Amino acid sequence: MTEREAMIEAIDLCKHYGSFAAIDNLTFTIRRGEVVAFLGPNGAGKSTTMKVLTGYLAPTSGTARLCGIDVVQDRVRAAEKLGYLPENGPLYPEMTARELLTFFGQARGMSGSRIAERLDYVTQECDLHELLDKPIGTCSKGQKQRVGMANALFHDPEVLIMDEPTTGLDPNQIRHVRELVKKLGQTRTILLSTHLFQEVDAMAGRVLLVDEGKLAFDGTPEEFKARGAGKMDEAFHTLTAHS
Repeated sequence: MTEREAMIEAIDLCKHYGSFAAIDNLTFTIRRGEVVAFLGPNGAGKSTTMKVLTGYLAPTSGTARLCGIDVVQDRVRAAEKLGYLPENGPLYPEMTARELLTFFGQARGMSGSRIAERLDYVTQECDLHELLDKPIGTCSKGQKQRVGMANALFHDPEVLIMDEPTTGLDPNQIRHVRELVKKLGQTRTILLSTHLFQEVDAMAGRVLLVDEGKLAFDGTPEEFKARGAGKMDEAFHTLTAHS
């Protein structure tokens, strides 16, 4: 069996702010069909890493690639492969979900028929039926999160990077997102940041833990729990607590 294609690559990534290293020689590879949970304490470098991988921030040194494309050297082509759901991502409050998705579809050069096809898809998968023609500014936090998820999926990307994808969702919506992520992960590559350990067990087949800008753990959820006597919270504490 041949090794699966590398879809997300961080190679000796560094991001410095003056003398502070937000990311410090971070290296990992995520392959097609993997769903990876990205963990770390607040300030550990998770959000900075995700912003560098998506091309929103340039690294101080090192290389970030999506589908083999350097995100600094060819950001536009890399962005075509990427669906990004930032935490509290910007949405135009005066637009409806239908208007927003159509606008971004047109901005990506999608045809009218393709936009209609993808609108049907994300409406079903992200449960947007009652939200399509509602101004986004009047939506709840959870409803906005569903619109953001739809926008990340709209152009059918090969790679999904999601920051706290279940934030603000009710238990039924969380269950739906879990099922969707597992389904998408069969053919796509997904990196998701979360503080909720139950989300790791429910969705991920691999855990990456960063601490102080460095990779502190890379393995399966079971291997991660083994670092904390079978408990994820204990493993997290063991690997990130500093005396």
